[in-house]
Amino acid sequence: MFKLDCHCGAVSLTVHAELPTEAMSCNCSHCRRKGLLLAFYPREQVTLDKGEEALAGYDFNKREIHHRFCSTCGCQPFAEGKMPDGSPTRAINLRCAPDVDLDTIKLNKFDGASS
Repeated sequence: MFKLDCHCGAVSLTVHAELPTEAMSCNCSHCRRKGLLLAFYPREQVTLDKGEEALAGYDFNKREIHHRFCSTCGCQPFAEGKMPDGSPTRAINLRCAPDVDLDTIKLNKFDGASS
């Protein structure tokens, strides 16, 4: 189990799983600009502890991923969508998880710019 939050602390989440060893680094126009490093978990393993009222959303391109960000500080701790099998997922931004040592994470590059 580990936690993540936005910069100002208005939004916090708990991931009820082990710390990830890998992350997706996408080169789409959105992820590249924000520097997102994403790890995907089944929706039920990621609980929003506080901040629903502080969250805003952003959808673009195919509008399959609902990017959630803090309306106060602008950090994007997670996004919501569906896995290829249709199951609900939350993609967490590892840059918002202070317990994750980013230097130990294997980065899997995804060519979202061509998708």
